Amino acid sequence: MATVHIPNENRTLTQDEEIRTYLDGIGIAYKQWKPAHEIAKGASAEEVLAAYAPEIERLKAEGGYVTADVIDVTPATPGLDAMLNRFNSEHWHDEDEVRFIIEGRGLFHIHPREGNVVSITVEAGDLLRVPRGTWHWFDLCQEKRIRAI
Repeated sequence: MATVHIPNENRTLTQDEEIRTYLDGIGIAYKQWKPAHEIAKGASAEEVLAAYAPEIERLKAEGGYVTADVIDVTPATPGLDAMLNRFNSEHWHDEDEVRFIIEGRGLFHIHPREGNVVSITVEAGDLLRVPRGTWHWFDLCQEKRIRAI
């Protein structure tokens, strides 16, 4: 489950309901997903997408999204440092950034238009939607491992 850290308030949120409420208040959607059936460790991207097909289709319908794919980052990923340098600079997108974490952990930093910068540690089972136009950046956690839809 995610953890939300609000440095300017010296506060950390760890309970599901308080996380959802706080993130909703700054425009970030957060949910927990469980697959319709078990996914083997090391499953192919196609197997992962098939396991989450009902949830993905529902999310596409709700948000008007067209595609879904699987990203897989490990310490052995070629060009990892250059890729992380692109992700960990504050930026925004013209479309929503939606990530469902299958494996590993990462850290989204959100800079709302009104309010404090918050850090959201995500791990397997966490779904996060960062709306278009939201300033944010991303870091991997110490193990430099994340797999996500």
